[in-house]
Amino acid sequence: MKQSELVKDVLQSKIARRKFLLGGVTAAASVGFLGKVGTGEAQAGDERQKQARINGNFEQSAVGSSLLGFAGIAAITNQDFDGLAVPEGYSAEVLFSWGDKVDPRAVEWLSDGTNTAQEQELQAGQNHDGMHFFPINGASDHGLLVVNHEYVNPQFLHQDGPTVEDGKKPASQIAKEQAAHGVSVLEIRKDKSGQWSIEENSKYNRRIHGNTPMDLTGPVACIDEVKSKLDPVGQRVLGTYNNCAMGYTPWGTYLACEENFQNYFANTDEADLEVTRSQSRYGIKTESRYLWESNDPRFDITKKGESALDDYRNEANKYGWVVEIDPFKPYSTPKKRTAMGRLVRECATLSMNTDGTMAFYMGDDSRGEYLYKFVPNEAYAPGKDMENALDDGTLYVAAFYEDGSGDWLPLIFGKNGLTPLNGFKSQSDILINARAAADHLGATPMDRPEWVAVHPVTGAVYVTLTNNKNRGNGDLKQEVNEANPRINNIHGHIVKLDENNGACKAMTFDWDIFLLAGDPASDVLAHQGDIKGDIFSSPDGLYFDQSGRLWIQTDYSDSDPANKNFGLNQMLAADPATREVRRFFVGPKGCEVTGITMTPDQKTMFINVQHPTRSFPAGDGVTRPRSSTVIITKDDGGVVGT
Repeated sequence: MKQSELVKDVLQSKIARRKFLLGGVTAAASVGFLGKVGTGEAQAGDERQKQARINGNFEQSAVGSSLLGFAGIAAITNQDFDGLAVPEGYSAEVLFSWGDKVDPRAVEWLSDGTNTAQEQELQAGQNHDGMHFFPINGASDHGLLVVNHEYVNPQFLHQDGPTVEDGKKPASQIAKEQAAHGVSVLEIRKDKSGQWSIEENSKYNRRIHGNTPMDLTGPVACIDEVKSKLDPVGQRVLGTYNNCAMGYTPWGTYLACEENFQNYFANTDEADLEVTRSQSRYGIKTESRYLWESNDPRFDITKKGESALDDYRNEANKYGWVVEIDPFKPYSTPKKRTAMGRLVRECATLSMNTDGTMAFYMGDDSRGEYLYKFVPNEAYAPGKDMENALDDGTLYVAAFYEDGSGDWLPLIFGKNGLTPLNGFKSQSDILINARAAADHLGATPMDRPEWVAVHPVTGAVYVTLTNNKNRGNGDLKQEVNEANPRINNIHGHIVKLDENNGACKAMTFDWDIFLLAGDPASDVLAHQGDIKGDIFSSPDGLYFDQSGRLWIQTDYSDSDPANKNFGLNQMLAADPATREVRRFFVGPKGCEVTGITMTPDQKTMFINVQHPTRSFPAGDGVTRPRSSTVIITKDDGGVVGT
């Protein structure tokens, strides 16, 4: 089928498929009312979630009363814009920026880039990304904010930018770049005037960075493939890198997700790299992004001895995992949960049935990669010891079919050809090489699956497919299909899944394309999209508030002529029932809008502005740009989005 015909067929069939999948909006809403499916903001059984089901917010929106109560704002095409734009009646202010104090021992950020690595370890890292608000005692004015720091911008991090002499980067620069990665835990509080601030001397405030000791747990711990000169036992690992999106658990822990870990390691033996599946299949190259291997031996994974204990060959196998952090225990050791699989992972989004059965949905954020879910064997119950619940369960990968159905394919040793005959020697081997196992099972290659959001009433699962310029380029894996119908899909789309009977552990699902991003006025069919409302490109961050609004954040090049009509990166809200989209926020030039969480009363929203390119937040045209966490509130003190 020609690509143009496929796009037309997809657009024409979406309405019919929606009617079948929803069974009418009232039927879908009744599933939520009966309590079949749902997740709470931070604690299971949250009273607000119960009221959302009883009040029927989702049903109300379906009969003409839109969930979107704000006036959408215009796109900003001004390439000099260095501020924050929100609708009339709302305010946005910066709470927390790169270099701000986290640990009570921290010193002030120096705008000339002269803070040392040791100082950076106690300050906010660069490039804020996924985050979550954990209320203290259920409060909406007091809690812990946990923020990922995805990667670094060396040109701003160091006084005069990065330097390389005789092929080596200075050890001091490498150490500072490692320190600027990781996670920040902050105690924050709102005073009576409505002003939020960080509790500077809080016992909870903590920086987790690229050299923080962590435990490797689950099936992969202590096996030969994770032993090295640095760790002969195969149970300890230093640090976490490229934490993009995240998740949280109903027992109050945070899940930092390691995304592009492959960029940090190098195997200089090209022939060996090509045949080493755990390296080549994940995109490791002969030179890393930051050249850490030039002066830190654990990032040089070239084979140099007969035994794994002779070199650092296996170090990369310790990254690409979900990292569980207990923010309420500041001296606890983070745990890398290997049962959840090794991916270039974007997120680990929770869905939970009323019986405590859980599933964590995860996108593998690369072109032509897959959507996964992990179902723990243990069900959640309040007060139950869940400390090791993520070490035991089943990892699945999604297959999408053209009739709107889909299967969850289990990645289990000995089943469906995942056997030694086909190169899989154990369950641990499958988990380290999850991509290769998914290849073998015939999972559906997607257009960069990124964030996942679960509707708080219906339990429907929404997935952003950010874009894929390689779709339809002749690679068999990149051929168009019904779930990814556009050649050169530079604008991306959002897919919606409904699990069979609303069950987290279902083996089958129905799916639909929620929307195709792009500009309907475009004269290029593959770029048109079908957005009802304000246009955008490249959906990335995704979040449901407890009223059922779907918040969409974007990540595209705002200087690319193909994106000129969209303006600067932004955040929008969509009504899942009417599928209307309205623009709510626009960030400064060069930024990605990412990371989102809210207080339980929905009156405070936190989002992140990542990698601005001018002088945000100072706005003086001189100061180095700083990724920042932004607070958005309604001026009348109401619920954000109304």
